[in-house]
Amino acid sequence: MAYTALENMRQRNRETFGQDVGPFQPLGCNEGNDLLSASLRFLRSRCEGLRFDPAKESSEKDGPYLGKSTSAGQIPYNMEMDIDRLCLERELCKFIGSGSADDAYTVYYCYMHMFFGKYKRTNKMIDLLSEFESNGSSILMKHRDHYSHSAHVFALGLAIYETNELFRNSFKKFYCLDGQPDNEAACCFLEFWGLSALFHDIGYPFELPFEQVISYYEVAGKKRSDSIFISYNDMEVITSVSEAAQEQFEGLFGRRFGSVEQLLAFGIASRLGDEYGISEEELYDRIHRKPIAPDEFQYYMDHAYFSAVRLYGELTSMSSDKFSRIHLDSLTAIILHNSLFKFSVRGRDGRPLKMDLHPLAYLLMLCDELQCWDRKAYGRNSRRELHPMDVAFDFTDGSIKATYYFDSLEQEKIDDYLAGYEHWEKNGADPELEPKLKAYSNMAAPGCRFAGDIRKIVDMTDIRFEVCTDTRLPDPSVKHSYLSSSNFLHLYDFAVSLNARYSHKDEEKDIAEEQLEDEFDSLSLEYQLSNINQAENFGKYLDSIGCFYTDRQVEYEMVTEFTAEQTSVFAPMEHERWVREHIAMGWSAGDIYETASVPQVLISRFGSEKNARKAMREQFRMHKLTMHGDPSGQEIRNHYEQLPTEEQGKDFEPFNSMLRLIKKYDGLRIYKLN
Repeated sequence: MAYTALENMRQRNRETFGQDVGPFQPLGCNEGNDLLSASLRFLRSRCEGLRFDPAKESSEKDGPYLGKSTSAGQIPYNMEMDIDRLCLERELCKFIGSGSADDAYTVYYCYMHMFFGKYKRTNKMIDLLSEFESNGSSILMKHRDHYSHSAHVFALGLAIYETNELFRNSFKKFYCLDGQPDNEAACCFLEFWGLSALFHDIGYPFELPFEQVISYYEVAGKKRSDSIFISYNDMEVITSVSEAAQEQFEGLFGRRFGSVEQLLAFGIASRLGDEYGISEEELYDRIHRKPIAPDEFQYYMDHAYFSAVRLYGELTSMSSDKFSRIHLDSLTAIILHNSLFKFSVRGRDGRPLKMDLHPLAYLLMLCDELQCWDRKAYGRNSRRELHPMDVAFDFTDGSIKATYYFDSLEQEKIDDYLAGYEHWEKNGADPELEPKLKAYSNMAAPGCRFAGDIRKIVDMTDIRFEVCTDTRLPDPSVKHSYLSSSNFLHLYDFAVSLNARYSHKDEEKDIAEEQLEDEFDSLSLEYQLSNINQAENFGKYLDSIGCFYTDRQVEYEMVTEFTAEQTSVFAPMEHERWVREHIAMGWSAGDIYETASVPQVLISRFGSEKNARKAMREQFRMHKLTMHGDPSGQEIRNHYEQLPTEEQGKDFEPFNSMLRLIKKYDGLRIYKLN
């Protein structure tokens, strides 16, 4: 049983109401061995009981429920945890299908809500990465997306854990979990793999300014060593360790650490020092000098250093007393993944990393290399290169077979490269003159340098590993790209604004932003995501009526209110989104929560029959406005047209409210194309 708390609630409801009213298990995931099926199967089948609290469950037997849905106390605590996991499963499914940054955003949102707490507390850690890349990377010579990339890396790791028994056993043994229930090991892996994968590139905002200065000279054809460069001083601001943390480290490791750099050096040396013959002192010197002396590292700034240090700060600022050895392993996996392992650790004898030495670092380096498809190119040279637009993975029997797809519209580039390669082979095959078409040449050329480079980093001896290439036409529809553009900070504000409409109709603009955010945070993750996804689809709705939003000043007519004609276009689209969302989240169609007799015990618990019926709806996961099965778009539209006018208004009124509310947020306006 995948979602056990939902099933327990179903049994309780059957006993209370004498009929099977739900909640029912959501539709199962595919049993295939592709990336989508394997990663979703991991979340559903291996992570039963994720974040369950037996103590809270016990207290609920004689007291009120401790979980929240639309409000606190409506459902059992563990039921909320099950729904949170279903949210992550659904958002990951959407992201793998599209690869879009907006869908990556909700994957991050789910993870941070589940393992960090309030999203707003730590959102800048990842939102700024996307903003820096989209706004500051176009002047670089080489740069590709790292935001969606990290969400793909996360999914890849889940799929490999699910399908590769060798890695699963290695992880369990390394963390002494091999005698524990399988779901406990999987839940542990999910939390700390998420830390390693989702945040391994958050340090790029520190690397980008360095690269911008270098690129200024590279445009003129100069070498990196011939240009000026920047370095970082006063690193103690972000590397200092609090007295409380030092005391905790003394209890954990038997010693204190004066800086995060010392902690990281210890963490790496204790895992890899003996194997690679490198001391903690040597590692500390390398780590310490990375931000202050980039000229000693071929004039490169290591974003992995800043990612690890930045994440340490977030972890300890929230709860330093919960920092553990596996937290440190996540941080050392991050700092190792870019160049530290390749050039400072492995550099001694060139041996690749075995998974049983540091499973998180092993998996991060493997997935980071494999994830080279569908990465938006920002840099000047990157935009001219040929990179894979898609991939198909086959993880059958623990193997990794990756078929990377290139854009068939770029066949002319491929043909020119192949002709040049043939000419090069016939004329002596001088390595210095070998033609290149990154990344196609690394994958398609004989010997597949791409796979060979991976084998040099991580030991693939016991894993069947194969890389293939192919071409096909791109499908731009999967990206859901529209004219509207803003940033993720606005997306969160949109969602807060949409939620405000329900409790402050026509008065939203007079309510303090802090109050609106607190009200939004009081919702369960499921309802927060519903508002976010509604906001995320706003660009699609505007596109359908010839409008767009932007934070730039443009010469188009501004929209201050939607007309009835316009709302008649996008309101059915919003209803379809809402219906499909509820079906995916396991809601059933019906109104029993409105018609059944309400037990007195529920009325007493929730204060009134009205509140009790609201709670029953959440406990049944039943809604009179949703639909059964897998309805077509036309069937959902017909369903919408049969709704009472009051219910139809719920699909367009929030957007008129949002037009008023976005004036609270700097510079965002809606315009008509004509």
